[in-house]
Amino acid sequence: MNELLSQIQRTTKHARQVGALHSLTTAQEIVIDHDIPFVVRILEQLARKENYQARQEKAKINPFLPYDENLFVCDLTPHHVCLLNKFNVVDHHILIITREFQPQETWLTLADFTALAHCLQRLDGLAFYNAGAIAGASQPHKHLQLIPFHANTETFAVPIDQVLSSLRTDFQPQQVPLFAFTHGIIPLPGDYEGKTLFEAYVSLLRFLQLLEGPFSPGPQTVPYNLLVTRRWMLLVRRSQDHYKNIPVNSLGFAGALLVRNQTQLAFLKQLTPLQLLRKVAAQRD
Repeated sequence: MNELLSQIQRTTKHARQVGALHSLTTAQEIVIDHDIPFVVRILEQLARKENYQARQEKAKINPFLPYDENLFVCDLTPHHVCLLNKFNVVDHHILIITREFQPQETWLTLADFTALAHCLQRLDGLAFYNAGAIAGASQPHKHLQLIPFHANTETFAVPIDQVLSSLRTDFQPQQVPLFAFTHGIIPLPGDYEGKTLFEAYVSLLRFLQLLEGPFSPGPQTVPYNLLVTRRWMLLVRRSQDHYKNIPVNSLGFAGALLVRNQTQLAFLKQLTPLQLLRKVAAQRD
């Protein structure tokens, strides 16, 4: 077992003992749409998390500065630390946060991807970034997230992998024909170093015409979701954070959705998951 996973497991045990970790229990159902087995979790405790975050926002509290020591996993780089996600749906869900405050609505940098690569090299999993409130971000302090595939009693998987087998294998941005919204996806060459991930990210920004000229750190121009595995990187441009009160963040575009109750689940089945994603993403030209 690698050291990062051991640290995550030790911190999880401690955080549960002291009450710092609030796992949100769910029921779930598989909803198949065009061969994608969307995992739809019915999260009736979602209001608990939202109320907590609303109180923090009203009091102008940044939960990452200072962060809760009971959720601290490890130092990653001179610029980033690793914490447990306080409100997790899946065990061992970690956050990769900047040590100093940086806005969530700024472009990701080589330093961010270096910290992400540090984790992906040690844990095979799904990493993601909600770039702004419209993309589903719940905190304004810059943070990436990662859910390991094999660190849980129930293995976490990425449902959209079912339709990615036809991707070209060259290190070039492309599109998934089934996704009727503005996106780009790029296969990764296998080394997933920070520099490689950063180059893929910049390529996707250019592919979607979100970046002109040389890359320059600073405020982003549009909200988006970024998803990264060891095999590919996907970027989706967003238009709104929810549709008919069903919230969608990066995990929705991986094939994992949340609804609040059975009424929303029934509506989602009628609408279909891919149509929900189309409603909250920018329209494809």
